[in-house]
Amino acid sequence: MKVIFIQDVKGTAKKGEMKEVADGYARNMLLKKGLAVEATPENVNKLKGQEASAQHKKAVEKQNAEEIQAKLDGQQLIIAAKAGTGGRLFGSVTTGQISQEIAKKFGFQIDKKKIVLKSEIKAFGSFSAEIRLYTGISAEIKIEVTEA
Repeated sequence: MKVIFIQDVKGTAKKGEMKEVADGYARNMLLKKGLAVEATPENVNKLKGQEASAQHKKAVEKQNAEEIQAKLDGQQLIIAAKAGTGGRLFGSVTTGQISQEIAKKFGFQIDKKKIVLKSEIKAFGSFSAEIRLYTGISAEIKIEVTEA
């Protein structure tokens, strides 16, 4: 019997796959527990529609990432921070602060987990950061830390 898997089944198939399995296994295990549905023409069309939708969503995300990369790549952010004696900052400049500055200056939200610093920012000066927007798409920005 041909079935379409609704959930991952260890050792058998992943979610969204269509496979030929034994009739008894399909009826008594997969269909009964809601792990799969029979591969009727209606269900096959539904699966194809879901795959096309997922493909379109990935394409849109990639396009958005490329647009953001074009706007951010090579840009400079100026972050004002308080410092103590010797020019050392109180704490450090975090990826969260960088994300907030990007939102203020450029108008779009970047998740702080996507910002990668080459080293911790604990003093005044120039630093660089990589923003990973999508698989294989990243932007490099310069960060200038000044005294508040």
